[in-house]
Amino acid sequence: MKLEYLKKIMPFVIAILAMQSTYSQSLETQIDSVLTTVFKASEEPGAVFLVAKDGEPIYRKAFGQANIELDVKMNPENVFQIGSMTKQFTAMAIVMLEEQGKLNVNDAISNYIPDYPNGSNITIHHLLTHTSGIKDFTKMKTIMTIAKKDQTPKELVDFFKDEPVDFKPGEQFSYNNSGYVVLGYIIEIVSGKTYEDFIEQNIFKKLGMNNSRYASDREIVKHRAYGYHNRGAFTNKMQVSLSIPYASGSLMSSVDDMLKWQNAINDNVLISEKAKEKLFTIYTLNNGKSINYGYGWHLKDIDGVATREHGGSIFGFKSMGVYVPSLDIYVIGFSNCDCNSPTELVRKIASLIINSQGNE
Repeated sequence: MKLEYLKKIMPFVIAILAMQSTYSQSLETQIDSVLTTVFKASEEPGAVFLVAKDGEPIYRKAFGQANIELDVKMNPENVFQIGSMTKQFTAMAIVMLEEQGKLNVNDAISNYIPDYPNGSNITIHHLLTHTSGIKDFTKMKTIMTIAKKDQTPKELVDFFKDEPVDFKPGEQFSYNNSGYVVLGYIIEIVSGKTYEDFIEQNIFKKLGMNNSRYASDREIVKHRAYGYHNRGAFTNKMQVSLSIPYASGSLMSSVDDMLKWQNAINDNVLISEKAKEKLFTIYTLNNGKSINYGYGWHLKDIDGVATREHGGSIFGFKSMGVYVPSLDIYVIGFSNCDCNSPTELVRKIASLIINSQGNE
């Protein structure tokens, strides 16, 4: 009886598997066509892109060169500087510390940095949501005076803290690297560890993110993708002290490690579901206007479907990640030339998959 049943349903099973294979090939072809319009030349700096569905990769490819001087091809395991995607980890660290009872996001920053100007009116929440009004140090004309010099977190905070504010806390949203530098400093004060050690021990090691680390141009980094500029011709990236981006943009990772990160967020490995809600709440200004930013993530939509996303830009590198919670889709792209932003490519790929899911 069972054998007869299997004989009857086998053609349908084969047909379904064939349809799934065709769908997979079709989607791969579509993604390829999006990416090869930008990453055409095999001898130029390139990129790595990964797409995951339900926590598993369905697309994972590398393009171009990891090192154009040595003619080393890019591979999916390459490690990139991720720039402002670092902010996700900084925000997570703050919420972890809050859940441990070591701080509260509504605390004034003067609780931790007593001499910070107007610090009694600026909260950790303001820093996380880019609503503090403090001056973004990366836009200050004097930034080049310290760009190549190693700074302690206190020295970096002291560099910008006395600058005139742009607005009162909570009045506006203005993307701000200084806020995340201050957050990194608070993490150090509260935890008693350096920012680097806190992220390494409490996130990277715990999640098995073995190819993620605080960036360094001096230490040996296995699978490193080298960064480039294109100013009429390709050049090696400008050298800056990695103490400058600090908690706003100092980390390195691979696309595989970033998928581990996304899956850990989904599975509440580091914080509870209740605490996680703080990361992905759309917050408001003092006047009630929504800012479409949580803690460390932009909260937007693609084709009307809600997304959590963030990009990064640092000398020689660009990054972008988009997560679609309702479909459990994760798309991430890293480029090793700041001339090639993956932002629109990642969003276009996410759109392709969102629409293909709707048509299944």
